[in-house]
Amino acid sequence: MKKKFIFLIIFFIAIFNYSFAIENNTKLENKISKNLRCLVCQGQSIYDSNSDFALSVKLIIKNKLKEGKSEKEIYEFFKSKYGEWILFDPEINKKTIFLWIFPIILFVFGGYLIFRKFFIK
Repeated sequence: MKKKFIFLIIFFIAIFNYSFAIENNTKLENKISKNLRCLVCQGQSIYDSNSDFALSVKLIIKNKLKEGKSEKEIYEFFKSKYGEWILFDPEINKKTIFLWIFPIILFVFGGYLIFRKFFIK
């Protein structure tokens, strides 16, 4: 009786861990596919697209996660294959620094113009 009880406990723990791992992989798969741009569709993520390209990329993401690859490794794989443009959220580096700084410069300059127009006469 004691062995059956221990076996049942181990069985339910294994099932819980398996379902938890599947849920985590699904969440990570969705996160990655939301940050990858579909090269066929205009402005859609892989997550939102139903093109053949998007479906194949979703399968690649799923297979890479099954292989144990991390999120960063998957992004690096797609960047090496399709270039940095495939990422919706590009990294900060020499090529993309202008994309990150330009909105801040516009915001500060616009604030200065508004301040000057209304408060300095």
